[in-house]
Amino acid sequence: MQAVATARAAKPPADALDAVLASLSARFGDRFTTSAAAREQHSSTLTWLDRQPPDAVVFPETTEEVSEIVRLCALHGAPVIPFGAGSSFEGHVNAPFGGVCVSTEQMTDIVAVNVEDLDAIVQPGVTRKALNAHLRDTGLFFPIDPGADASIGGMVATRASGTNAVRYGTMKDAVLGLTVVLASGEIARTGGRARKSSAGYDLTRLIAGSEGTLGIVTEVTLRLHGQPEAVAAGICAFPSVRAACEATIAAIQSGLPVARIELLDAAQVAACNAYSKLSLREVPTLFVEFHGSDASVREQSERFGEIAADVGGGPFDWATRAEDRSRLWQARHDAMWAAGALRPGAKPVPTDVCVPISRLADCVEETLADIADSGLQAPIVGHVGDGNFHCLPLVRTDDPAEVAACRRFVGRLVERALRLGGTTTGEHGVGQAKMAYLEAEHGAAAVEAMRAIKRALDPQNIMNPGKIVIP
Repeated sequence: MQAVATARAAKPPADALDAVLASLSARFGDRFTTSAAAREQHSSTLTWLDRQPPDAVVFPETTEEVSEIVRLCALHGAPVIPFGAGSSFEGHVNAPFGGVCVSTEQMTDIVAVNVEDLDAIVQPGVTRKALNAHLRDTGLFFPIDPGADASIGGMVATRASGTNAVRYGTMKDAVLGLTVVLASGEIARTGGRARKSSAGYDLTRLIAGSEGTLGIVTEVTLRLHGQPEAVAAGICAFPSVRAACEATIAAIQSGLPVARIELLDAAQVAACNAYSKLSLREVPTLFVEFHGSDASVREQSERFGEIAADVGGGPFDWATRAEDRSRLWQARHDAMWAAGALRPGAKPVPTDVCVPISRLADCVEETLADIADSGLQAPIVGHVGDGNFHCLPLVRTDDPAEVAACRRFVGRLVERALRLGGTTTGEHGVGQAKMAYLEAEHGAAAVEAMRAIKRALDPQNIMNPGKIVIP
């Protein structure tokens, strides 16, 4: 895929790039760097793809500064690569054609919190944990939780979701409006604080999920939610992955208002036991959480226990103490690191797909059989309440045979999800790694429409080139 991208784009001439770097250095001083360490840090770090560092990194603090940077790059045809917290998995922040990385790490202002309207306006470098810490005394919270302490801007760019999506939705549901610097350097504002609008094209949802290929998000208006009166979390073991999936399907179809429902297969439970010092039975397990009043969470927990028992699961052990819940969910969020510890010297290669919930059990079972047949070590963990799950193949990336076997496995996983009515990626995004599958999912006409949008908004192909589609 990277070879195709290289053939359709080129680095700017050396003199043009030198002019850009000299101007940025003079303008931004110590907020500009060409050091090798900083450039490496601002390329992909959590993926098996090769690092492709930018030529320089600049740290703006305002929308106007981002606009100034992009105008300069547009003048000289230099690529612009947005960077948030660097927690993406599919090569989104690589710079295959060099250029300037625009890091939003210093854009951390929480501009406004409107308690009565349940919304907030933030700069893109604010992380989800920092936002929730700021909101703690307001009675509100921001529910989108992809696990990592991702930046809000990065979460918009990849249309992230995570453990709470089954109840609260994904970033497309949480974003009310955006301020975006376009490829020309112009500043555009989309959406707003109103809860609904039918005024024109929905540019907010076009930008959300565009992975920095259409512009750089510099301000986000977010939908917030009231903190629940009571929270109950628990674990439930099952005799098989299919039984766990059937319990999930039954809970959702019965209207049980689950806030989180996460699947760990036996291999992932074993990894979490070792890494997070748990003592769970090493069988397929669901981590579940309910939000509401004291009475409602108790009723929901009891009802879920009955559903689990109907398919041979249980007992459902639940807890309401905050420290017990925190320990449970910290173990879930550490799943990738736990999986990596199963095979020292290997690297987890996280990948995800999403299918209709009725096909979830089929997809997970077929994937487990594929893992066994291929000889891979690949724990599974998933946000199964919305049909999304992740595989974590453990690969020695210096072994070409292992890398090739993993690539074939990922290809089969994607083909399986599409055959079952699903998508190539539920929340990681396309980046560099899944470009080859877009046409199989959407068809040639839809992909050509994406290319047309890219050409219209970014005619020079300078905004995060080599990602999603090649114009």
